[in-house]
Amino acid sequence: MDTKFDLDSLKEIVARALREDVGDGDVTTEWTLAPGTVASARFEARQTGILSGLFPASLAFREVDASLEFQALLSDGDRVEPGRPIAEVRGAAGSLLTGERTALNFMRHLSGIASTTRQYVDAVRNTGARIVDTRKTTPGLRELEKRAVLHGGGANHRHGLFDMVLIKDNHIAAAGSIAAAVRSCRTNMKRADARYEIEVETGSLDQVDEAVRSGADWIMLDNMNDEEMRKAVARIRAASRPDQPIVIEASGAITMERIGAIANTGVDMISVGALTHSAPALDISLNVVAST
Repeated sequence: MDTKFDLDSLKEIVARALREDVGDGDVTTEWTLAPGTVASARFEARQTGILSGLFPASLAFREVDASLEFQALLSDGDRVEPGRPIAEVRGAAGSLLTGERTALNFMRHLSGIASTTRQYVDAVRNTGARIVDTRKTTPGLRELEKRAVLHGGGANHRHGLFDMVLIKDNHIAAAGSIAAAVRSCRTNMKRADARYEIEVETGSLDQVDEAVRSGADWIMLDNMNDEEMRKAVARIRAASRPDQPIVIEASGAITMERIGAIANTGVDMISVGALTHSAPALDISLNVVAST
């Protein structure tokens, strides 16, 4: 299992999810099962996809009852097929059933993101373009969702507002121009003795030219059609220094129907908000296979 998380933060997320579901107690389980009942259950997929979310799922059971035994049979990033066992959990039947829905919610949601990401990655394979995510994540779940993108074969873009300068249309409008916005960022970085790469969002070829002249490290081509993108890529490549090429990102209105054509315009990366904000959950179930 992938355990490269801030454990305290993840425990807080899982504990909050359990409080939301369990509240004052799981009355159905408490009133249905005889005390001391022990069970084994198995996670299985009902459709083909890419697995993610094993660690938060295991942690959900551990938070309910530390004596529960969780055994992963696959790893995050593995392909799952209908009926193929994913993981098993054993122990007190009441604890197992209390943690079931929270564990499934994490695994289904994150596996859906990984599966959707893999579809986009496969669609641009061998084009040279990378599929990257955005900040359009579920509040509080960003780290988990971005890791699911990695499990699907995609790459992470910004993790937050703190790790890169991205001058978007509203920043440009407020600053007065692309040149003014970039200049101000460079000045303040120098004062702070800091170094961040600067990306500029552009929506026209004129803005692309201004971003190049301003010395942007990255240029985002936002909501452009395929022909505009090809022209923009050619202009940026012609103006880039061989030892310090400008990174080109395509963004906006990215669909599976367009993804191949976009990749073939020559962009370096394609950011897809749908990876995290619109991925359907992967159908995974947890079935009790033995009880004593």
